[in-house]
Amino acid sequence: MPKLSKKGLQLRELQNRLRGHAATIDLFDRDDYDILIVPSLSIDQRQLGKIPGFLHYEERLLFSLIRLRNPRVRLIYVTAQPLSPAIIDYYLQLLPGIPFSHARARLLLLSTYDSSLKPLSQKILERPRLIGRIRKAMRLDRAYMVCFNSSLLEQELSLKLEIPLLASCPDLLYWGSKSGSREIFQNAGVSHPDGCLSVENEEDLLTKAAELWQRKPGLKRIVIKLNEGFSGEGNALLDLAPIAENSPLKMSWERAREALRDRLPHLRFQATDETWENFSLRLPELGAIVEEYIEGEEKRSPSFQGYITPSGNVEILSTHDQILGGPDGQIYLGCRFPADAVYRLQLQKLGVEIGKILAEKGAMERYGVDFVAVRQRDRDPEWEIYAIEINLRKGGTTHPFMTLKLLTNGEYQKKNGLFYSQDKEKYYVASDNLQKADYQGLLPGDLMDIITRHRLHFDSSTKTGTVFHLMGALSEFGKLGLTSIGNSFEEAEAIYNQVETVLDAETQTDYSNLPALPPLPITWYGSN
Repeated sequence: MPKLSKKGLQLRELQNRLRGHAATIDLFDRDDYDILIVPSLSIDQRQLGKIPGFLHYEERLLFSLIRLRNPRVRLIYVTAQPLSPAIIDYYLQLLPGIPFSHARARLLLLSTYDSSLKPLSQKILERPRLIGRIRKAMRLDRAYMVCFNSSLLEQELSLKLEIPLLASCPDLLYWGSKSGSREIFQNAGVSHPDGCLSVENEEDLLTKAAELWQRKPGLKRIVIKLNEGFSGEGNALLDLAPIAENSPLKMSWERAREALRDRLPHLRFQATDETWENFSLRLPELGAIVEEYIEGEEKRSPSFQGYITPSGNVEILSTHDQILGGPDGQIYLGCRFPADAVYRLQLQKLGVEIGKILAEKGAMERYGVDFVAVRQRDRDPEWEIYAIEINLRKGGTTHPFMTLKLLTNGEYQKKNGLFYSQDKEKYYVASDNLQKADYQGLLPGDLMDIITRHRLHFDSSTKTGTVFHLMGALSEFGKLGLTSIGNSFEEAEAIYNQVETVLDAETQTDYSNLPALPPLPITWYGSN
């Protein structure tokens, strides 16, 4: 384990309180604890700002409200801007067998009232009175803090509050970077694309790209990834086709570099409006990796999600097939659960091996591993699996899986990688990016009306239906997240498609001449 900083050691001392409490992920619903949820996306804000409605990604951890089904749990949820009461009501009404008023009395909502381009944790640290309110609201000896990702900001907040942070120490964040991921894969003996560990300027990038091209002269494309890119937004593809007639084996090293230099202005960026001029300026600050782009006649992007307990045990949580989009299929849009049976168990095995290395480094709580699966059906029917990167944090597959687990009281079976509830297999299709211009202007209350009238809500009796998130991004950005749960892939996809069909129809209907309905009563919440 690398040597921890002084504050890292202080954090570890606090985290030792959780060794018994967080021995397994399934214990949380049986404990008497206060949970502070700080859904701060504490990553490079300029990269994050490229995602439409990124501020509302703080709502992705609202599945945590389902923990209020435990009558002894109390939750504090902090956001940059206040959440709509309709959104909170929606989640609390998902709780089976718990009176709404009882759950609401154990929930404290707080806000910084600050929508600036700063991580939420930084905004909280800049408001000592808010920190004081949080401290007064909690039983400090029976409390812990949950975040989206752990950085120095979350560590500082944990130390100021004197409660443990259930996440990896920030001193270990390198192992969740693109460069650190490659080192972990090497140590775990897991196949991954050829490439380099890190470059910090244009000249280093060209050198490593030329070396890679000469090692593998048949390459069609090279991918360049910023170390702290988010959801694929920090990726760029270098197309070698225009210079492929000149074999790199026949070139000098210097000539190969210059041929590649001419291609840099033509990089295909996954983020909208990105340019080489801006991208290159981020290299000294963030670093980047250069690696081969895995080609295949048939190509998929599966992922593994695991959990490392404070005592260092590795648990399997889930596998998914990710749904990717963008110019070259590099942007995360959503996922399907579980991953295809042909490689599901292999993903589990590889994910656990990677988790063991991370645990040895001192990592804690959730981690995800993204893979690429390819096959050439005419030559080899078997899938080749390559590890691509590690997310040492919660990710896009965290909230749909936890929503399924908490709402259905089911269990994941490692022997076949399936999830069962009431002796039925459960499947889902989830997305953070159901986004259309026609949806802009829909308020959370409008969405609730549509959900109710068309019976799109999750049915607790059948354990099927749709659970919505990112509802705060709907009005301004026309963007919505949803997890559609069914007893088969076909049913889950049909439920998802029904939601989209209904929303399309509703946003094409002219309601301006309809008779007015009597006003609904307004509910006031006094938490802020």
